[in-house]
Amino acid sequence: MSEKANVMRVLVTGVNGQLGHDVMNELDRRGHVAIGSDITEEYAGAADGSFVTEAPYIRLDLTDERTVRRVVRMVRPQAIVHCAAWTAVDKAEDPALFDKVMKINGEAPGYLAAAAEKVGAKILFLSTDYVFDGQGDEPWQPDCKAYAPLNVYGKSKLAGEEAVAANAEKFFIVRIAWVFGKNGQNFVKTMLRLAETHDSLRVVCDQIGTPTYTFDLARLLADMIETEKYGYYHATNEGGYISWYDFACEIFRQAGKNVQVEPVTTAGYGASVAARPFNSRLDKSKLRENGFEPLPEWKDALTRYLKETEVIR
Repeated sequence: MSEKANVMRVLVTGVNGQLGHDVMNELDRRGHVAIGSDITEEYAGAADGSFVTEAPYIRLDLTDERTVRRVVRMVRPQAIVHCAAWTAVDKAEDPALFDKVMKINGEAPGYLAAAAEKVGAKILFLSTDYVFDGQGDEPWQPDCKAYAPLNVYGKSKLAGEEAVAANAEKFFIVRIAWVFGKNGQNFVKTMLRLAETHDSLRVVCDQIGTPTYTFDLARLLADMIETEKYGYYHATNEGGYISWYDFACEIFRQAGKNVQVEPVTTAGYGASVAARPFNSRLDKSKLRENGFEPLPEWKDALTRYLKETEVIR
């Protein structure tokens, strides 16, 4: 916590997920009063069985507008960090789940934003590069409004952005991509799991972006809510733009796994239900412009993650 930052009460949603888990820990380290929430009756803990802190936990169904209003009024936070989301991109394409996905990702953020506005709290909403169409090779600017999501997940997150902006004045909308963290499932864990049973793997080489380590991202998000520098931001680790193929190769190199990785185009891979963006490059220069410290390089982040999960020592 910066010297000028006052202790805040912060409501964090989605603490059973990768990012919410790390945000709670980061806020605790800084001395803020963090109140966690998720859909389960009790905090489920991290994937390794550890728990965040002795922080208070509240079960919260974000799709219930009245409950959201009641809980925010009861907690009276100075800030809300909204990490909860529907993140199963392919499953979101199921027509039977469309309303549920839109409710969770599109409408619920508006409920939280309106409730935050009522108690004078700032709100930080995590969004995604999927709000864009993923075409071209120029990095997307955070204030670009050329939205054209390719799939239901992207449409739902865009609806969430719009709901937050419509219902709150003090908001941060932070778009991220290619997230990996200690808690929950992610690409790194998938690659390492497949390495146990495969000598070779085909990995997509024509989707370009940059990974985001939740431990590093949590620090940035805490930095943000300690300020009033509201607006739209992009945040991934530094280190340049890469493909999923590049990422897989580096994972196996660092983890010491002897796996042959074959680059394949998205069309050649052909296994995804939902359309994926080819261009997930996010321009992050607005972070420095507003005095925020960018995230470390992604290779360094991967090394720390592999050590944290005891894949390497």
